Amino acid sequence: MNDTLTPTPAEPARIPIVPDAPHDNWVDRFAPESWRPYLRLMRLDRPIGTWLLLFPCWWSLALAEIDEGRPYPSLWYMFLFAVGALVMRGAGCAYNDYVDRDFDAQVARTANRPIPSGQVTPEDALVLVGVLGFIGLVVLLQFNWFTVFLGASSLLLVLVYPFMKRFTYWPQLVLGLAFNWGALVGWAADEGSLSLAPIALYFGAVAWTIGYDTIYAHQDTEDDLMLGLRSTALKFGEDSPTWVGAFYSAAIVLWTIAGFLGGAHLVFFLMLALVGLQLSWQVSTLDVNDPKNCLRRFRSNRDVGFALFLGLAADTLLSWWSGFA
Repeated sequence: MNDTLTPTPAEPARIPIVPDAPHDNWVDRFAPESWRPYLRLMRLDRPIGTWLLLFPCWWSLALAEIDEGRPYPSLWYMFLFAVGALVMRGAGCAYNDYVDRDFDAQVARTANRPIPSGQVTPEDALVLVGVLGFIGLVVLLQFNWFTVFLGASSLLLVLVYPFMKRFTYWPQLVLGLAFNWGALVGWAADEGSLSLAPIALYFGAVAWTIGYDTIYAHQDTEDDLMLGLRSTALKFGEDSPTWVGAFYSAAIVLWTIAGFLGGAHLVFFLMLALVGLQLSWQVSTLDVNDPKNCLRRFRSNRDVGFALFLGLAADTLLSWWSGFA
């Protein structure tokens, strides 16, 4: 049955559903119908991206607390980062869809997105970007000035990222550099400066993102070829599992270095070993020719983020308790 139905007096128009959104997501079930196109434009029907943007912030904040010997990450800062990740991911997606609107209209997986399907005008999308960006600025101003300038400096990467797939096979690298800026910002918010520990954490997260976004990009390889777009999925082709495994291995090594430099203890490294097993499962079971297989492994990186954060949070608490006892 066609996803887009012609409205009749007895039946309102059905808003098309984007294929990679989870079934029965909260936007489709609970949000007012007039809000749904804008919430979908922000990808609030697909929260995985918000989690992947948020976790590097929380990791870095928790690692800074270990370095300072505090019992747990600041709950207020965790809340600010959560709000910031939510609105800035929404702004980034709306901006990305504005830039890619003509390409999205020609790709089966993205043709029903709000702009190419006509649910939201390009002009309204830019207004939404502005509103969300303002909220993000208000959140950023709650931190010290070093963090404010550091956070704002990521905007250039955010602005150029949507254009990278037109010129290079490495848009995933630019995405990784932009998407994991929080691995620097979290530490800076707590310490007011940077050191080698958050830098190692950051580049580990960049390698992680190149890996998981290569998996994600394999859903669109045929359409990208048709449109002349580029990605690491196309560059690596059938060798993608090997390359993804290499980037995941680099992430584990760099996160291990970050843990040592930040003063982490055994509990963190034990959790990091479990993270390594999860990433190994992704690589060993990856089928780049099966979009559902790719989407499931991509989404499983939320588990990676949670596990690494829990390891760091447990480390802060146990380290403080050991010192207190």
